[in-house]
Amino acid sequence: MDKDPTILLIDDEPQILRALKTILAANHFKVALAATGEQGIAMAVAQPPDLIILDLTLPDMDGIAVAEAVREWSRVPIIVLSVRDNEKDKVAALDKGADDYLTKPFGIEELLARIRVALRHSEQAIGNKQSIIKAGPVTVDLARHVATMRGEEIRLTATEFKLLAYLTAHADRVLTHQAILTQVWGFEDFDHVEYLRVYVGQLRKKLEQNPDDPQLILTEPGVGYRFKAGE
Repeated sequence: MDKDPTILLIDDEPQILRALKTILAANHFKVALAATGEQGIAMAVAQPPDLIILDLTLPDMDGIAVAEAVREWSRVPIIVLSVRDNEKDKVAALDKGADDYLTKPFGIEELLARIRVALRHSEQAIGNKQSIIKAGPVTVDLARHVATMRGEEIRLTATEFKLLAYLTAHADRVLTHQAILTQVWGFEDFDHVEYLRVYVGQLRKKLEQNPDDPQLILTEPGVGYRFKAGE
C-alpha cells in the first residue's frame, strides 16, 4: 500500500477511541472516528476506509447489523473488537461479514498484527485471479490441482484439496464451521460439523508434524478454524 491506510473506528467508548487513535496514528495509520452504527455506515459510504474496527455494543444498533450493512456493498476488512466473548456472538459476527474478532481487553501488538494481516489480504484480493496460493510452508496450485509442503507434494483427495485451498486462500482469518461447509461442500446447515472435523483431522495428519498439537490448522473453539500462515 503506497499511502498510509485509513482505519475507521466505530465505538462509543471515548477512552477506547482516544487510545486507539493515538496508537494507530503512531503506527502510520490515518484514523476516522464514529460513535454510532449509523454514523459509521455513513462515513464508510462517504469516504471508504481501508479497514474498519467495529465494536458490537453500540448505542443505536448492534455491531453485527453494521457489519451486515457494510457487506451489502463493500469488501473492506472488518475487525470486531468487543467485550462480548461468547461463541454465539463471534460466530454471528464472522458469518455476517467480519474478518476477525478480538475480545477486550486486547494486546496492542496482537491488534496491530491482525490489522496488517487483514490489509495484506485485502490488497491480494483486489483483482486477484492468481491460480497459486501460498500460505506459510504450503503452496496450492489451483490450475494443476497440486499442493506442496516445503516443496514436497502432498497427496490429497479431491475434497481434501478443496478444503485446503479454501483454508489457505483465507489464511490467518477465522473461518466459521458454516462458512467452510457452505463453500467446500455446499451444506446450508450445521448438521455436518462432525463431517468437517473428520476432514480437518485427515489434513492435519498430512500437514502437521504432530496432528495432536497442530501449528497450521488451528481450532477456534466453538467457532471454526484458522489456517496459520503467520505475518
